[in-house]
Amino acid sequence: MKKSLLLLMTLVIVLTMGLAGCGSKSADPPPANTQGSEGTKEAEPPKEEPEKVEPFEMTIRHTQVAESSKNRLKILQDVAKKTEEEVPGLTLKLDGVQDAVNRNEKLRGEMAAGNPPEIFDTFGRFDAYLYYKEGKMLDITPIIEELGIKDKFFDLKSWTSDDGKVYGLPVGGSAEAFFYNKEYFEQKGLKVPTTFEELEELLAKIKADGKVPIAAASQASWVPLMMTNQLWARYAGPEITAGFASGKTKWDDPNMIKAWAKHKEWVDKGYFKKGELALDYADMTTQFTTGEAVMMFEGTWRSSIFKKAEEGQEPNMAEDMRDKVGFFNMPPLAGGPGDQTALMQDMNNGYGFSAEVAKDERKLNAVKAFIKNLYNEEMQLRGFKEDGVLPSMKVDEQKYQELATEPIMKEITGTLSKVQSSFNAFDALVQPSVRTEVETQIQKLIGGQATAEDALAAIQKAQDVAIETGQ
Repeated sequence: MKKSLLLLMTLVIVLTMGLAGCGSKSADPPPANTQGSEGTKEAEPPKEEPEKVEPFEMTIRHTQVAESSKNRLKILQDVAKKTEEEVPGLTLKLDGVQDAVNRNEKLRGEMAAGNPPEIFDTFGRFDAYLYYKEGKMLDITPIIEELGIKDKFFDLKSWTSDDGKVYGLPVGGSAEAFFYNKEYFEQKGLKVPTTFEELEELLAKIKADGKVPIAAASQASWVPLMMTNQLWARYAGPEITAGFASGKTKWDDPNMIKAWAKHKEWVDKGYFKKGELALDYADMTTQFTTGEAVMMFEGTWRSSIFKKAEEGQEPNMAEDMRDKVGFFNMPPLAGGPGDQTALMQDMNNGYGFSAEVAKDERKLNAVKAFIKNLYNEEMQLRGFKEDGVLPSMKVDEQKYQELATEPIMKEITGTLSKVQSSFNAFDALVQPSVRTEVETQIQKLIGGQATAEDALAAIQKAQDVAIETGQ
């Protein structure tokens, strides 16, 4: 009985091993090499699954929302697209906001709430510097050192802290002076004024001819202040503005009062369009391009509307005037202090970056790519050619001159070549609270609600408070 049981168990084990062997053969993978009519073929290796990239989004706040800024917007769009291609998973959202709204309202509120865009249009001192001191702007010094561009900018004073940290970069340069209708001048036998006295005679002649001498739109205070700033550089000297923030110089200086009084005198004589306080910035350009106004005091950035559009692009706003527009500096005032050829020329508008970016390596890499793609010779020259923005970086002089082929750019570069010195606009040199008061008072002056003395006394009071509080 035991022998029978032992024999049975042995038989079961043998059968089980045989079945297992058959099963293992049927599950074996095919051999690596197979023989066929075409010879030996190697089996393809298994395909690797592509690495999944987690998508992420960043916002670029820009101010290129006007028709006249379409070329600058196109440059930004191209930079954003290239940056997205270089950074896996990145989507850049372009958020356009009107300049004054962004600067005075939206960005201020976002900074206070701690949620600014990752990349944003801003101004250097004092706007960006205050944000940087509060720890809300990224120190980009290591980035521009790594990219090798720190020493390639003409001027980073407005973007550098007291301890040498760079917190933003100017996208380009600008200068402010008179654009004028050359065709009208020729028809009326007028000449570009070489003295301040001749300028005033010119204004009177244009007014007598039934034209608006100087285009104006003062709904946004910074627009008329371009000219007021140049007036006080003539009456009080170009250096005076740099001393306001520290108290070294005073807003209510007698020569400052003369400059503001001159602006009001020109308003009262009808040298600007009536109702200018209700007119927006775009209307000023329209007054000039339609021939209603003979001159406009503007920044060089506006030159882009007079250029011939690139092939395949829509015509620029006023390219039919490309041979009819000139550009001249405000002429010297007899006996005026300081360099009377000086004009406003600075590099105070550009891009800054949220300090929060430093907490996310991918966002930090995206900022680095954005800076690399925007701040280079190619984009600087493109900005000059397509948008009339003066370079903020050192570029090849020969390439630069070769691009200055448009009539208006020849006018601008010719005018700037005669300038012996320049100064920063006031809003780059004073505290935000003071800037706000200046903007309020210029509108009161234009509207007849304040005299030059009253306006400047109010501004000086605000300046004293800013110095005392350190804000």
